[in-house]
Amino acid sequence: MVVYGHTPVPEPEWLNRTINIDTGCVFGGKLTALRYPEGELVSVPAHRVYAVPARPLVIAQAVEPGLSAQQVHDHLLDISDVTGKRLIATRLHHTVTIREEHGIAALEVLSRFAANPKWLIYLPPTMSPPETTKQPGLLEHPAEAFGYFRHLGVPKVVCEEKHMGSRAVVIVCRDENVIRRRFGVVGEDTGICYTRTGRRFFDDPPVERELLGVVCGALDQAGFWEKLKTDWVCLDCELMPWSAKAQELIRQQYAAVGAAASAALPEAVEALQAASRRDIDVTALLERYQERRDFVTRFVESYRHYCWPVESVKDLKLAPFHVLATEGTVHADKDHLWHMQTLAEVAAADCGLLIATPHRVVDLTDPASEAQATGWWEELTASGGEGMVVKPLAFVAKGRRGLVQPAVKVRGREYLRIIYGPEYTQPDNLERLRQRGLSVKRSLALREFALGIEGLERFVRSEPLRRVHECVFGVLALESEPVDPRL
Repeated sequence: MVVYGHTPVPEPEWLNRTINIDTGCVFGGKLTALRYPEGELVSVPAHRVYAVPARPLVIAQAVEPGLSAQQVHDHLLDISDVTGKRLIATRLHHTVTIREEHGIAALEVLSRFAANPKWLIYLPPTMSPPETTKQPGLLEHPAEAFGYFRHLGVPKVVCEEKHMGSRAVVIVCRDENVIRRRFGVVGEDTGICYTRTGRRFFDDPPVERELLGVVCGALDQAGFWEKLKTDWVCLDCELMPWSAKAQELIRQQYAAVGAAASAALPEAVEALQAASRRDIDVTALLERYQERRDFVTRFVESYRHYCWPVESVKDLKLAPFHVLATEGTVHADKDHLWHMQTLAEVAAADCGLLIATPHRVVDLTDPASEAQATGWWEELTASGGEGMVVKPLAFVAKGRRGLVQPAVKVRGREYLRIIYGPEYTQPDNLERLRQRGLSVKRSLALREFALGIEGLERFVRSEPLRRVHECVFGVLALESEPVDPRL
């Protein structure tokens, strides 16, 4: 940080961590001081004009009226800030290394497809599953997630229903002036909804505008702005149905498999049954193909559960689960119960789009508490739900070995059929899948989590966009690391 003077200016403004606090007291302006380390500015007006300036103190006209000098400077990002090997210092997880080849892939995405980078203050991290379970017929079970956190000294966790949709970051501002002042974005009147890769969620601007209007109205009705003393908010959400964003993926990858298998296997079963009626011994083969037919039926039912027609915003469901940041604060200092309760109040103020996330607090020192949460998971998955996410009660938890996983997803038997294929529950397949390794995935989740919080903290401190964007870019670059996408 550089603080300087000598050249009088009407108002002090930050620019790339430098600030001129000479506000021309001798010329009848103000006497300004910078309080360190808080970064607060304090000014008092001059009693009189002590000397007549050669040139009057006039506020310079920005390229865009209402933008700060830093925001004007941030109109253009320097490619050298994101190319080559990068070392990004974070408060939570020391230094995160971004390899050059991974940065190239991220640069391609951000430069061609991403939203205005001034909006991109956060990208959500990936999430690891638990160790594989030995429970018969299952790959994942809550017991392993509870055991992981208990082993690291976490006494309580929050279990949240895992909504099967698409991750969405929603930024809502009270009005256009807030957007201009805080984000440096001109010509937009509400905010943005973007994906976990930084792309606008909706191709149709009126749909996005309507969704953001509903969210803003619920925040108004819930008194959110007044309670948190803010005029903007960044929310981490899940937007449903899954098919709203993944329609092509479902059609090309899942529905194609389901359609082909649903057409072929019943005919194969009929042919084998006809052979059996002619006293040909095909009993074992027939049973095998009947089982495969049943597996495909379950596979199709699994992905169809997360698809429904969307004609308008009224057909969507938005489940916010983190209040990431508001003016002056990153809410990583609040526990997950605070986030759930705060957002439940907002959801209650809306009767259509917003939904509260069902959750349970689990005491890991109490077997009965664990058993109740496990029973709840069994109910969720038996009714077609994806499963649940297990998180430490504290938003940021540290154990004996440092930072603990911020979340562990425990997915149900039928949902995993979408991920691993119709026949993954066959004993041979299941045993092979139980050999999966989690160390790389968990390392990735911790690094991305640390970068996400770091980017938010830099934004809240009003650091230059390149500093915020460095963290966002880092999360996207890490997604290029070779990790099994099914985990």
